[in-house]
Amino acid sequence: MNYIKTPTKGMRDFLPKEMELREYVLKIMKETYENFGFEMIGTPSVEHIENLTSNQGGENEKLIFKILKRGEKLENSDKNNLDSLVDSGLRYDLTVPLARLYSNNMQNLSFPFRAFQTGYSYRAERPQKGRYRELMQCDLDIIGEKTNLAEIDLITAVITFLQKLDFKGFKIKINDRRILKAIIEYADIPVDIMDKVLIILDKLDKIGIDNVKEELMELNINEDKVLKYLDKVNILNNNLELCKDLRLEEEIINNLEEIIDCVLDNVKAEIIFDPTLVRGMGYYTGPIFEIEAEGLESAIGGGGRYDNMIGNYLKDSIPACGFSVGFERLVLLLEERGFKVPNNKEKYCYLIDKNMSKEEKQGIIKLANEKRKNNIIVKIVMKSKNFKFQKKSLEKEGYKIV
Repeated sequence: MNYIKTPTKGMRDFLPKEMELREYVLKIMKETYENFGFEMIGTPSVEHIENLTSNQGGENEKLIFKILKRGEKLENSDKNNLDSLVDSGLRYDLTVPLARLYSNNMQNLSFPFRAFQTGYSYRAERPQKGRYRELMQCDLDIIGEKTNLAEIDLITAVITFLQKLDFKGFKIKINDRRILKAIIEYADIPVDIMDKVLIILDKLDKIGIDNVKEELMELNINEDKVLKYLDKVNILNNNLELCKDLRLEEEIINNLEEIIDCVLDNVKAEIIFDPTLVRGMGYYTGPIFEIEAEGLESAIGGGGRYDNMIGNYLKDSIPACGFSVGFERLVLLLEERGFKVPNNKEKYCYLIDKNMSKEEKQGIIKLANEKRKNNIIVKIVMKSKNFKFQKKSLEKEGYKIV
């Protein structure tokens, strides 16, 4: 049997310096979100297959790592029907498990409930820069707040977190699913193919306007309607005021304007209206937003309002809004920009000679523990034959040799 040293495709190992950065980012995130009143929760990586395949996860539902039934249940399943062999899967995001957790525990939670969750999600997609099969996700959600206070607080919290990392060169794009629907209606495109149209529009940055037009026409949409649709999207570009020409409730436009104004009144950031912003998830019902960063084609975070998801469990409408930071892409950009984790702690290394007596070793261990009580990093190692290389390595790590 040949052992394989490299991780499974799309998965990664992390060396100490990489973990130091990841843990630091999580620490700053946790401190920031706690200051905004969010509470930590945790959910399992394995989720019921019924919840994962509820037609709310968009394209992600095609990327589920499915888990076979076990034992007798597997033996009694129809081997010719893949679906009958599966009863669970690895989660593709944290929102679906959150909705289940809340619906099962709402009587024990505050209202509105402000949740902060971190954990790994899994997607069986083709790995590429900033995109992996195992990815750390960091979600903020507010459940039970029907006003735009939820959107304002979420966006403000995320911007505050990024600025604490001195992260520059990003902007927040914002839109509303109801505006996307209104543009489709304006072009006389059937609303029943809205999801297909939006999946194509979402690729605009990657494939260009001509290819978007071609793919829309493949849906058997009249060319005049396609042109009318794309012209309207182009005219509305970054101009929320022009949306008032659509058949929309005035409250929808005013709501977005208020979100933008309130956020900018509290933090310095760039926020723009983008009529091409779609967000792939099918569960969004209102405002949606995304973080775009210099140096990366894909977004490093996003979210929006999903007022119907939790109601699927409770048979009662519960307003909800969330914002997820793309942790892996954020860390990747920080690494590329040469970000250094601030560390003012003193670091000492005691080198023990092989001929040292038991009493001398005990004395060194005692000294080391006294320093540790004062929040000083201390490690004790045996002196190597190649002391010159050992000393150089330790000093490179910031240790003072004793």
